Amino acid sequence: MTMTQAAAAPLRIGPIQVDAPVVLAPMAGITNMAYRRLCREYGAGLYVCEMITSRALVERTPESMRLIRHHESETPRSIQLYGVEPNTVAEAATILVGEDRADHIDLNFGCPVPKVTRKGGGAALPWKLDLFRDLVTKTVAAAGDVPVTVKMRKGIDGDHLTYLDAAKIARDAGVASVALHARTANEHYSGQADWSAIATLKETVTDIPVLGNGDIWSAADALRMVDETGCDGVVVGRGCLGRPWLFGDLAAAFRGEDLRAAPSLGDVAVAFRRHAELLVEFFESEEHGCRDVRKHVAWYFKGYPIGGEVRSGLAMASSLQEIDDLLGKLDWSAPYPGADVEGPRGRAGHAKRTALPDRWLESRDVDAEFRKVLAAAEMHHSGG
Repeated sequence: MTMTQAAAAPLRIGPIQVDAPVVLAPMAGITNMAYRRLCREYGAGLYVCEMITSRALVERTPESMRLIRHHESETPRSIQLYGVEPNTVAEAATILVGEDRADHIDLNFGCPVPKVTRKGGGAALPWKLDLFRDLVTKTVAAAGDVPVTVKMRKGIDGDHLTYLDAAKIARDAGVASVALHARTANEHYSGQADWSAIATLKETVTDIPVLGNGDIWSAADALRMVDETGCDGVVVGRGCLGRPWLFGDLAAAFRGEDLRAAPSLGDVAVAFRRHAELLVEFFESEEHGCRDVRKHVAWYFKGYPIGGEVRSGLAMASSLQEIDDLLGKLDWSAPYPGADVEGPRGRAGHAKRTALPDRWLESRDVDAEFRKVLAAAEMHHSGG
């Protein structure tokens, strides 16, 4: 019996039960409180905030303290931490738990962005097995009863794969689940995700949930990933850009229901307006919120007949009234365009060599000299 014929089992992450085995992937500048709230209004799942730099949190920078805020309607509260120095990441976890700011902590070992990997962080870090073990172990201990999870990539490149070793270390350290973006750091978001790696990981690590990530553009993709790999749930990133209703599709699909949203242009307009409204509330500024929603215009209205004037106007609007006036010019009865709005979203980019610290690949261990500079390597800002 395939997943399309039977309801999926709930996802358990420590004491947390997620009825739909779906996780919103942290995305810098996207998965803030406003977008998490919007996605929750459409469906079920675990919604993770954008990546927070541990050092910035320990130093209580205003931006970090703002980003870790959750609306009272958000439960469970999920925060992803980034860091390269184990004691700093553990201290950040201590703050989140001690001040009751999170119900779940995720650790980022998947980011391929040069400013992260050249410090030895993100997808670069699991190559150093002792550093990875130290960081995860100390964070799990600091978090106590709050579950810690790990999100990672296959490795740095095809010759330097890390995911199987890292997953076993993370499991032994006490993490509640592991998630794999089935690409290497060098691949960034290009090409096709290697779902066979998710299957291999699931066969290797059998005593905690394994989640799959990469190329989930629809509920059908999510079901197919579970059927093909045996993974316990899915992590959705770029596939939900401009499509918060995807979480409704996913929840229905994992309940065994054959439902699928086919939003009219009016439905999209309502979602876009709600997103803008929530951003205004989040930033406590109408101008800032309306400016931030501009980057979502192309994603929401991809494939819909809205015209260049309205499209460019929405990309320059500075008030909710301007947005309302522009949306009022649309034919809200225009139907769902079908194939024109399906498939990949966001920039895939091209494969390129990952920026790494000097001589990083020469050994799987961290030498004494690099350990001295780990604290300095921590970035001071969040949202990378």
